[in-house]
Amino acid sequence: MNTNKTKREFVFTGKHMLACMIAFFGVIIAVNVTMATFASSSWTGLVVKNSYVASQKFNAELAGAKAQTELGWSSNVTYQNQHLSFSLLDRDGERLSPQVVTLSIGRPAFEQQDQQIQLIADPSGSYGSRIALEDGTWMLRFDASAAEQTYRRDLRLFVNLGTGVIE
Repeated sequence: MNTNKTKREFVFTGKHMLACMIAFFGVIIAVNVTMATFASSSWTGLVVKNSYVASQKFNAELAGAKAQTELGWSSNVTYQNQHLSFSLLDRDGERLSPQVVTLSIGRPAFEQQDQQIQLIADPSGSYGSRIALEDGTWMLRFDASAAEQTYRRDLRLFVNLGTGVIE
């Protein structure tokens, strides 16, 4: 009985090269898919469509924000049972009665659900509208005009089971 085992020398073949190429590109594709998944699930959307045009208006918007801060106005926003409510208060906490309150609402990353709504005054002095918002994050922008002054508030609303929480 012959117990001599002959050791064969390793030969790198085309099959080995194919396995190396599949492993190499498999890692690259897996990393790209992972990064794309993280990017698409965490991206909050565009702030402006054209940053150059927005930069031209920046100083005017900054002056408007400073004037709004000096007024001391504030607002309360609630969302519950498919009803969005907005009230505007002066420095002393008294309700103001704006002539017009406009709401621009949409998802942070999708323009398809963007809409603009004019809120209706109710007897309590608040402004509101019935609107069915799906669960998730919504961007809200309120524009109001009262006493020849303007008020703007941008915020994010997180809706869960029909109730909104301001982030």
